[in-house]
Amino acid sequence: MNTSSQTPDPSHLSSATLGGGCFWCLEAVYLMLRGVHGVKSGYAGGHVPHPTYEQVCGKQTGHAEVVQVIFDPQVITYRDLLDVFFTIHDPTTRDRQGHDVGPQYRSAIFTHDDAQAAEAHTALAAAQAYWPDPIVTEIRPLDTFWPAEAYHDDYFARNPQNPYCAAVVAPKVAKARKAFVDRLAR
Repeated sequence: MNTSSQTPDPSHLSSATLGGGCFWCLEAVYLMLRGVHGVKSGYAGGHVPHPTYEQVCGKQTGHAEVVQVIFDPQVITYRDLLDVFFTIHDPTTRDRQGHDVGPQYRSAIFTHDDAQAAEAHTALAAAQAYWPDPIVTEIRPLDTFWPAEAYHDDYFARNPQNPYCAAVVAPKVAKARKAFVDRLAR
């Protein structure tokens, strides 16, 4: 898991599990935010145990590419994370983000408890005001988070010249830097 340099007492940290297209995009954005202490790419919402990237990309496991964000709610709230989420991807397209098509790219919030579920529904309703089409983000309890293979960790930072990173991830990172400049850690 990618982490920031200062880690508070783990008992004060919370987790959020979000899917908004390619997990490389979400990871790169959330790692920039103050109060985020780790981001791990993975898979959730499917029916195959211990899925691999190749299986998930094969569109037969039912999993979404997700990130699990470890954050300090005294610094950044769950709602703040959701506001970023609804800004950095298109939550109105079912099973796709741009040229990435398939159920693994769906917009999804996997909640860890009832309070997160309520906040997710509130955030979705508020975000709808900014989108002309209906938001199709799936909100459901997290069953199991399956960590992705280690080579996905810190992918954008390690591969900025990768054509996908340059064309897709970098613009999302730039958009987030501009929109959330007051929340940046780095």
